[in-house]
Amino acid sequence: MFNHIMVGANDIERANAFYDAVLATLGVGAPLRNVAGTGHVRLFYRHDGNTFCVSQPINGEPASSANGGTVGFKCSSPEQALAFHDAAIAAGGTSIENAPGWRESSLGRAYIAYVRDPDGNKLCALHRPA
Repeated sequence: MFNHIMVGANDIERANAFYDAVLATLGVGAPLRNVAGTGHVRLFYRHDGNTFCVSQPINGEPASSANGGTVGFKCSSPEQALAFHDAAIAAGGTSIENAPGWRESSLGRAYIAYVRDPDGNKLCALHRPA
């Protein structure tokens, strides 16, 4: 369904360091660094047929987080989701909502950990048993 997901960053180098640390817990390597025709830097993290992008806003306005928006990352185990969370905190992110753990919903049981990156983008590390 999706080709890519992109979030904005006000400090692309800080975002690069943050996402390198966090996405490494999922087995994601270094991003493809791209400079748009406008001179703005974009980072393209490619993994498992998916692309997650971080960009300086091309319109020159400050990056802001989407109120109500969340980017969810699929994890292979509760331990991987917790490692994602802990790496995010160590790299300058903020733990939000409930502590990482198992949750029940109408969609079934899942291990979930929520964080915000240094620019306020909301991220979810999620493991749903088969």
